[in-house]
Amino acid sequence: MDTPAVEVVDLVKRYGATTAVTGLTFTARRGAVTALLGPNGAGKTSTIEICEGFRHADDGRVRVLGLDPVADATELKPRVGVMPQSGGVPTGARAAEWLRLMASFHATPVDPDLLLERLGLTSVSATPFRRLSGGQQQRLSLACAVVGRPELVFLDEPTAGLDPQARMATWDLVSALREAGVAVILTTHHMEEAERLADHVVIIDRGAVVTEGTPAELTEGRREVRFSTATPVDTGALEAALPSGGRVSATDTGGRHEYSVATDDPDDLGPEFLAAVTAWCASSGLLAEDLRVRRRTLEDVFLETTGRELRD
Repeated sequence: MDTPAVEVVDLVKRYGATTAVTGLTFTARRGAVTALLGPNGAGKTSTIEICEGFRHADDGRVRVLGLDPVADATELKPRVGVMPQSGGVPTGARAAEWLRLMASFHATPVDPDLLLERLGLTSVSATPFRRLSGGQQQRLSLACAVVGRPELVFLDEPTAGLDPQARMATWDLVSALREAGVAVILTTHHMEEAERLADHVVIIDRGAVVTEGTPAELTEGRREVRFSTATPVDTGALEAALPSGGRVSATDTGGRHEYSVATDDPDDLGPEFLAAVTAWCASSGLLAEDLRVRRRTLEDVFLETTGRELRD
């Protein structure tokens, strides 16, 4: 099908005098993972809940699998999987029994036992939900979201609280969903997770899109020299010693002082910048530790576009 899995155009959502979503527009393709990222209060939850049909939009247009998520909710529900961050499973329900119940609501479900095995839940299949660890509860919620072979699945912080092995198993399952043609809408605060899994990234802040693209497009060609020192660096003096176009930024991490050297044109960040940094530090009697040239990550882009201040 040519229609997008999710299409959001000029979406607006208000709560009294507060406008949480202010003209948000983005598209999520079928058979692709779309990461919707943003700081707390950016409007992610409101947007996702509108797409899931749990809230009404105040303005704009939202289509999910070509349908209205509210007016066509009955038709959409069997085709969409939802993994809430809070779990959504009765506390007394046993893991396998609950997953089999969820499977019974669908015409061609995935074998629940296979899902339990894949997500490392076989050994706790008879355990009530309340007695599962936080990570096990997360994995059971994920299994419930995908057991019905959905065309589209919403994953809210799918690896929150998971250990590295469980996180890898979850990532593998998300990749398998993509390969099967399923559209995945992913919200996460783990930038490494988004960079690894997403085909397309949409970063929003204050209810609007601030940037979007593939992870490669958002980080393409962006390199920097990074180092740390035990004592502060005179960033103005260091900039003056760099080749033309170099600039220095500082981050105080409490006891250590971290610096990055970048240029307006990342292609100009060659060996001469690295040599200039080390020479200036040596002449200033400073030891540059952890000195390295690194590609800018999605986390760097996220912080640059949404700011570094803490959010409630």
